Amino acid sequence: MNNFDYFKPKGIEAARELIVSIPNAAFVAGGTNLIDLWKYNLTNPSALIDLNHTGNNITVQEIDSGVRLSAFATNASTAYHPLIENRYPLLAKAILAGASGQIRNMATNGGNLLQRTRCYYFYDPDSPCNKRNPGSGCPAIDGYNRMHAILGTSKHCIAVFPSDMCVALAALDARVNIAGQKSSRCVPFTDFHRLPEDTPELDNTLGHGEIITSIDLPHKGFASNYSYLKIRDRNSYAFALVSVATGLELEGSIIKDARIALGGVAHKPWRIREAEDFLREKQATEKTFESAAAIILSGAQGFKFNKFKIELAKRAIVRNAAMALNPSIQKPGAQPS
Repeated sequence: MNNFDYFKPKGIEAARELIVSIPNAAFVAGGTNLIDLWKYNLTNPSALIDLNHTGNNITVQEIDSGVRLSAFATNASTAYHPLIENRYPLLAKAILAGASGQIRNMATNGGNLLQRTRCYYFYDPDSPCNKRNPGSGCPAIDGYNRMHAILGTSKHCIAVFPSDMCVALAALDARVNIAGQKSSRCVPFTDFHRLPEDTPELDNTLGHGEIITSIDLPHKGFASNYSYLKIRDRNSYAFALVSVATGLELEGSIIKDARIALGGVAHKPWRIREAEDFLREKQATEKTFESAAAIILSGAQGFKFNKFKIELAKRAIVRNAAMALNPSIQKPGAQPS
C-alpha cells in the first residue's frame, strides 16, 4: 500500500472541498471494499477523507414520506433496528444475507451502494478489463463467466453488481439523497446505478465531489408478504448467483401490488415494472408468477458458463413469490405448512 494523507472533516461541505482540491483522494467510511481494492493494487489514493463525522449518524429516523436511513450508519445497525425489522423486514433480511457479521458491523449504507463488482477479471490487474482500463477489452465474455450477467449486458462488460441490500432497496422504491457542490438532489433508486453500455467504468450516477447522505424508504414496506432469496455456491459469505427480493400486497388471494427485483444477474439491481403491472389484480398462483418471471427474463442472454442462470432466475422468482405468501416459513426452525 502507498503512503497517504488522512483528513477528518467535520462537515459535508468540508469533505467535498477536500475531495475536489486533492488529486486522487478518496472518501472512506467503513472502508470494507476500499481496502480490498487497495490490497489488490486497483486503487492507490493519495489521501483518505473520513466521512464518519460529517453528517447525521442517526441510523434510522421517521420522516413525513416514510423512513430515512443514514448513509453513514452500518449495515448491521440498520438491519437490526426495530423500525426496519418491523416495517421493512425485506430490507433487514437482504442486508443479513450479505457478507459476514464482521463486515456488516463495519460496512456503511452509503458504501454498500458504491461497492465495485467482484468480477475476477476486474480484480486481476494483469488482465484487460474495460471497467478498470476502458478500451482494453472484456475477457469475461469469452472467458470463465459463471458468475456474470445475463441481463443488461453490453459488448464492453458483463460484470454484475454484488450488493444484497441494494436489491431490496430497488424493490422498495427507495430514493438516494446526494449532496453536491452546488445543490442537493434526490435520485430514484432504480436510476442510481447504471448499465455498462459504452462506459462500464461508470457504476452509478454519482458525480465527483458528491456524497450520499441518506436513503429514503416510502411508507409501504410490504411487511406482511415479503421474501428475500439468495442462491449461492455456499451458505455463507458468498455472492449471489441469483437473488430475488419480493414484496406483495394481497387482498385475499388477489395481488393488489407487487415488487420484484433481482440481484446477481446484471450491472445493477434488475427490476421490470411491466412484470409488476402484469401481476396486479391477478390470482397469486404459481402459474401467475411463472408468467411474471418470463417477462422479467425476456431478452436474457447467457454466455458459455452462465446460461443456467436464466432458468435458475425464473425458478427463483416463482419460489420466492411463494415464500412471500407466507413469510413465517422463513423464520429459523420454521417448517412449510
